[in-house]
Amino acid sequence: MAPLMKLFMLAITASVAVAFTPTSSRAQKAPSSTQLYEDFGLGLGEDTYANQPDLLKGEQEYKQYANVINESNMLNRKYNVVQRVRELDILQATVDNGILSKLEKNGLDLATVERLLPLVEEYGLLSLAANNQQLLANLAAPVLVEGAPILLPVVAGALEAGPSAFFLGAAGLAGLDALLIVNDVQIPFVGLSAGVFLGLILIPLAGVLAGAGVALGSLKK
Repeated sequence: MAPLMKLFMLAITASVAVAFTPTSSRAQKAPSSTQLYEDFGLGLGEDTYANQPDLLKGEQEYKQYANVINESNMLNRKYNVVQRVRELDILQATVDNGILSKLEKNGLDLATVERLLPLVEEYGLLSLAANNQQLLANLAAPVLVEGAPILLPVVAGALEAGPSAFFLGAAGLAGLDALLIVNDVQIPFVGLSAGVFLGLILIPLAGVLAGAGVALGSLKK
């Protein structure tokens, strides 16, 4: 009787275990019909670059597509430096303000420029400018060229006064930024600190003016 009871209990245990087994593990696995559409450079699926739209092929493809739609699009438009210099007659304004003669008076003549060129190349400034042509043409050039009619008389006056004028300008910009921070001046309608955000412009300009003052002072020695 005991052996029969053991067999009976074993059968019940086996049936319960089978009942709670997931059906997926008991079913026969069929081969997957999933197709690979991304090869990840391994050659396993389709060529993604060949099958995707041109707009999704990267920045260069997108810029070329923009040129097809409109050649004068803002994405590829470049600031025409030469044309704007001619239109604003900046070269004549430079002569009228005596910039070149005042530079020479401060010690920056052609011979000095020739001595400085190897240093410019040694520190990689020319390479830096060549690698950032787009940034210089569309960001720095418009500010300098469009502001030249106002900046040239100011620069001429500073050159006439000498390095002290550049140091005074640098101190004024730094002092203005400090004043904005101390008085907690905020940008209207935004509520952001004017000293912090305007300092991103004022402090670099102060550094440029101070550097120009140091350079002119060293040329006079």
